[in-house]
Amino acid sequence: MILQTQKQKTYTPQEYLDLEIKAKDRHEYRHGEMIVMSGGTPTHNRITGNFYAVLNFAFKGKPYDVFITDQRLWIPSTKTYTYPDIMIIQGEIRLQEGRNDTIINPLLIAEVLSQSTEAYDRGDKFSAYRTIPSLQEYILIQQYSPHIEQFSKTESGQWLLSDYDGQEATITLRSVSLEISLADIYEKVDFHNKE
Repeated sequence: MILQTQKQKTYTPQEYLDLEIKAKDRHEYRHGEMIVMSGGTPTHNRITGNFYAVLNFAFKGKPYDVFITDQRLWIPSTKTYTYPDIMIIQGEIRLQEGRNDTIINPLLIAEVLSQSTEAYDRGDKFSAYRTIPSLQEYILIQQYSPHIEQFSKTESGQWLLSDYDGQEATITLRSVSLEISLADIYEKVDFHNKE
C-alpha cells in the first residue's frame, strides 16, 4: 500500500477509531497521526491475492485464519493501528478489548513491498510488529522481482533471516509448516511492467 501523511494534527486512539469507522479511505495510526493508505498497484494486489489464495486453500480444515488488507491490527506497545497485507491467526481470534474489528494476535504477517513503503515496512513497522507476543514470522515480498525475505523468530527470541530468489524457489513458512513455491505467489505477475 502507498502511505500519505494526511495532517499534522494528532489524535487519541479513540478519536482515530471514531474517525476511521466513518472514513472513506483507510488510515494507519502512528504516534497520534492518521496516515492515509491509498490503493496499491495491480501487481501489488495480484501478489497479495495469490498469497492469500494459496494460504486459504492450504488451511482448509486446519486451525488457521487468513486475513487480507482490510483487517485492522492493534499493536498496544507502540500504540499503532495498521492494516497488514496478510495476517495468519492460529486458533482463537483475539480482538482488542471493546472492539469487534481489530485483531491483536497474528502468528504471521506478510507485506508486499512498494517503493513508497519499503523503508517503513523494513524499519519502524517491523520494530512495532516484533513487540507482538504471538508473532513468529514476518514475510517481505518484492513486487518488482521474484524475491522474498522471511524473518522467523527463534526460541531464544532472535529473528532469523532467510532469502528466496527466483520463481523456481520454494519458501517454507515455519510457523505453519507450509511449503509454497514462489511461482504460485507470483503467478501472472509481469516483472517488465513497472507500475
